[in-house]
Amino acid sequence: MADRKYSPHQQRIIKNYYENLENIQNQKLGELIADVYLAETDKKKASLWKRVEKVLTHLKVHPKTVAYIVKNRDIETLSEIASELF
Repeated sequence: MADRKYSPHQQRIIKNYYENLENIQNQKLGELIADVYLAETDKKKASLWKRVEKVLTHLKVHPKTVAYIVKNRDIETLSEIASELF
């Protein structure tokens, strides 16, 4: 894939995506918090918490903090961390 050539327009799109990746992840985390809060089934909550864990890891939150939040499914602490990241 390294030999693939992108048009200047495509290069700008890719560049802008990576420049704004942290903002994209922050927005995704906010949406996930709302989804976790509103989720009704345990199966849905479990899949959402896995996604929360991935997003927190991408945002470089301390691994022990991520483990604590996901293990305890602590939505209040998750909300506090999200507000710090914004």
